[in-house]
Amino acid sequence: MSGAAVVEDTDGALARLLLEWAPRQRWYAHKGSSARVLRVERAPLDESGVAQLLALTVASGEGEDRASTVYQVPLTFRHAPDDSLTPALVGQLDGSTWVYDGPHDPTWTRALLTLVAAEEGAGSAAFGAHGASADGGLPVPAGHRTKVLGGEQSNTSIVVSADDGATPLIAKVFRVLNAGDNPDVVVQTALASAGCARVPRPAGWVDGQWTAPDGGLAVGHLAHLTEFLAGSSDAWRVATAAVAQARDFSAEAAELGRATAEVHAVLAAELPTVPATPERLGVLADGLLARLAWAAAAVPQLAPSVAAAREHLDAVRHVTGAPDLQRVHGDYHLGQVLHSAARGWVLLDFEGEPLRPLAERSDPDLALRDVAGMLRSFDYAASTGTGEAADRWSHACRTAFLDGWSAVAGVDPRTPGSAAEVLLRALELDKALYEVVYEARNRPDWLPTPLNAVHRLLA
Repeated sequence: MSGAAVVEDTDGALARLLLEWAPRQRWYAHKGSSARVLRVERAPLDESGVAQLLALTVASGEGEDRASTVYQVPLTFRHAPDDSLTPALVGQLDGSTWVYDGPHDPTWTRALLTLVAAEEGAGSAAFGAHGASADGGLPVPAGHRTKVLGGEQSNTSIVVSADDGATPLIAKVFRVLNAGDNPDVVVQTALASAGCARVPRPAGWVDGQWTAPDGGLAVGHLAHLTEFLAGSSDAWRVATAAVAQARDFSAEAAELGRATAEVHAVLAAELPTVPATPERLGVLADGLLARLAWAAAAVPQLAPSVAAAREHLDAVRHVTGAPDLQRVHGDYHLGQVLHSAARGWVLLDFEGEPLRPLAERSDPDLALRDVAGMLRSFDYAASTGTGEAADRWSHACRTAFLDGWSAVAGVDPRTPGSAAEVLLRALELDKALYEVVYEARNRPDWLPTPLNAVHRLLA
């Protein structure tokens, strides 16, 4: 963190320690900017006070440009160093207290599991947490071993293996706190309660309250415990391995399409839906056109495609017979799916796009948005290969996925002139436009993948 970081109205020593450590963590969004800590809230999770929960409110910018984020920071505080936790060391306070990243310390995870199993609370009415067990859910093990998964961007997940051989769990700790119910908890719980086997079975969750950036009281979810599917493989790795081996993936893609449509059907039955009125389609079209303008301004290579893209996107407002809007996955791609030998395809991470406000992620949407996301993901998987063979692989997967999805959903988005065709093309084009901007800014070597998709969709 740069020397511009300052501390306001809070525990100065701890805040400075966190500002030194947090920018090196993947979940911290204020990298590369001067930031100041507005507030540090602390609550003990166990009687010893070793395991603690912190809410770290960080602000950057001034005036209308000021942005504040509340991070959940689990920590353990020890009066002597623990060699087994050295990689998780946050730093030292006052020369006598060693501070560790909580998810890596079994003491912290044990305290979290105790809250859920006993449905107890910790902290105060101003800042605290309380656990809840899912009705008919998996038991929370008393004796266990823990391991933090690597590679996550916005959360921290801890695998909990039971010593007695019971079903292992995974505890997802939400690092950025948002007021309101987290869709990952709400949607997966609803699916599991309806008997859907396409999601991990729930065990429970932790919710809590903290001080919002505006000084009011915020309430929302802090963590989610679900079944851990040991021995499963994520679909991205399975698919890219098939590309590397020049192996047909059509059967797997068709089954994934069926699984996706099964989940959509349960969500439509269990959670509220709204009709796709002309007004709602108009709002959707306006949003798609705004994305096009943003992308065209950011990437000059899109200029020749703007007029045709605008025509396809604006067509959304004139669609008749569009399906109802419903709860969807919201950020669907191969990395959000696991393959289990016993269960087949299992869908994960129903949080929606992490950068969208939480309230928007819970809004009903078109199920076809998830379809578009997966089609784009097949395109990206194919791009790990080369030449015409990769193109044929992608086309075969897209066709098979749509075959599977359509067979269950009862509507084929490839029917010329249908509402589903117009909507799917627009939603896939919208996703590709976002990808063009992302790749131009972050991975220029990957830019041809979404650019080619834009040209294909407009052909």
